[in-house]
Amino acid sequence: MHLKYESTLREPLVDGVKDYHQVTEDIISPIEGKPGKLWYVGFFISLSLLGFGAFSVFWQIYFGVGVWNLNKTIGWGWDITNFVWWVGIGHAGTLISAILLLFRQGWRTGVNRAAEAMTIFAVMCAGQFPIIHMGRVWMAFFILPYPNTRGPVWVNFNSPLLWDVFAISTYFTVSLLFWYSGLLPDFATIRDRAKTKLRKLLYGVASFGWTGSTKHWQRHEALSLVLAGLSTPLVLSVHTIVSFDFATSVIPGWHTTIFPPYFVAGAIFSGFAMVNTLLIITRKILHLEEYITVGHMEAMNKVIVLTGSVVGCAYLTELFMAWYGANPYEFDTFFKYRAAGPLGWSYWIMMTCNVISPQVFWFRKMRRSVAVTFIMSIIVNIGMWFERFVIICTSLYRDYLPSSWSYYRPSWPEVGFYMGTFGLFFTCYFLFAKYFPVIAVAEIKSILKTSGENYKEKMEVYEGQDTEKFAHEVAHAH
Repeated sequence: MHLKYESTLREPLVDGVKDYHQVTEDIISPIEGKPGKLWYVGFFISLSLLGFGAFSVFWQIYFGVGVWNLNKTIGWGWDITNFVWWVGIGHAGTLISAILLLFRQGWRTGVNRAAEAMTIFAVMCAGQFPIIHMGRVWMAFFILPYPNTRGPVWVNFNSPLLWDVFAISTYFTVSLLFWYSGLLPDFATIRDRAKTKLRKLLYGVASFGWTGSTKHWQRHEALSLVLAGLSTPLVLSVHTIVSFDFATSVIPGWHTTIFPPYFVAGAIFSGFAMVNTLLIITRKILHLEEYITVGHMEAMNKVIVLTGSVVGCAYLTELFMAWYGANPYEFDTFFKYRAAGPLGWSYWIMMTCNVISPQVFWFRKMRRSVAVTFIMSIIVNIGMWFERFVIICTSLYRDYLPSSWSYYRPSWPEVGFYMGTFGLFFTCYFLFAKYFPVIAVAEIKSILKTSGENYKEKMEVYEGQDTEKFAHEVAHAH
C-alpha cells in the first residue's frame, strides 16, 4: 500500500495533539455556550454604529443629496470611495475559497469560512452606496432591466454602472451559495449535538437533512468544484467592472488602461488585510490559536506583499504615463494636483501605507509576528481607502474651469453612513461568530491526517520504515 502524505518539512496546519472529536469540541463548543463579555461589548458598539448610520441615511433621504458636500466639480465623493473600498474587501474571501481550492492549497481550510462570511457582509455594505447616491432611492428599480410599461425609459446597457449591478448581484449570489454549501456538514454536527428542541429544529432545517452519507459528500465536493470554477472568473471580473466605471470615461486621472489589473490586485491586497484583522481578533476571543496558526498568517502576508508590490508598480506606471503621454491635463492631474496640491496629503498617505509599509513582510520574523500583522492589516486598509479617495477626489477637484475649482471634505451624514456600514458589517460578523462555526470543521478534519502536528511527528518517526505499518497505526490511532 502506498501512503500519501505531506512533506514533514512543512509546518503543521493544526497545532497540538488533536483527534476528530477534539476538533469538533474546540470549534463547536463556543457556539453552544453563552458568549463572553467581549462579545457583548463588541456587539453593542456595532449596533450603536448601525443605528447612527441608519439615522444618517434617513437624514439624507429626507433632506436630499444636498446634505452631502458634493459640488459642481465633485459629483462622486466619499460614498463612491466607500463603495469601491467595500467591494475590494470582499475579494479575499472568494479568492481563498475558489482559487486556493482549485490549486489544492491546504492552508485555506483554517481561514476560508470567516473569509467567505466577510465577503458576503462586505458586498452587502458596498451595494448600499450606489443606491443611496442616486438621491431618489425609491426609483432604484429603474436600474433593473425587465419588461415594463414605462415606455421609452430603459436602462443603458452601455453604462459601466449597469455592469456593476450585474457583477455585484452575481458575485453576492455565488459567494452566498459557496459559503452556505460549505456550512451544511457543520450545521448537521451542531444539530446532532443540540441539547434543546429549538436548536435541533433550527439547525436541522439549516442543514437540509444532511446525513454525511457517501452520496452527500460526493455531491458536496462536486458542487464545491463547480462553484469554485464559477467564482474564479468573478474574482477578476467584479473589480475589473468597477474599474471600468472610471477607465471608460475621458476624465484625466481616470482614463487609463492599467485600471483593471491594478484594481484587482488592490482589492486582493485590502481583502487579505481585512481577513488578517478579523482572524487575529477571532482566534484570540474564541481561543482558536491551534487552528488559525502563525503559518496561516504568514501565507496571507506573502499574498499581501505580492499584491502590494503590484499596486506600487501600478502607481509608478500611472506617473510615468502621465509624463510620457505629453498631455498637459493628465500631467497636471498627477503631478500638480494629486501628488501636490491641497489634497496632496492623501496621496502620500496612500503611498506610505500601500507601497512602503508592506515591505516589512519581506522579513520572515515580521511575517510571523501577530502584533506586526495586526497593525499592518489596519494600515493597509487605511491606505487602500485613501487610494480610492485619491482616484476619485483628486481627479475631480481641479476642473478645466478654474472658476469651479473646490476643496472636498465630507459632511456628517456622509461620515455617518460610512460608520453605519461598519456597524452592519461587524453586527453580522458577531452574529456569525456566535451561531455559526467560524472554522470549517469538516475541512479541518480532511487535512488532519496529513497536516496535523501529531500526525507529522509520527511521519518523522516512521520515515523510511514500513508505510503499510504506519498506515495501519494512523487508521487506528483513535
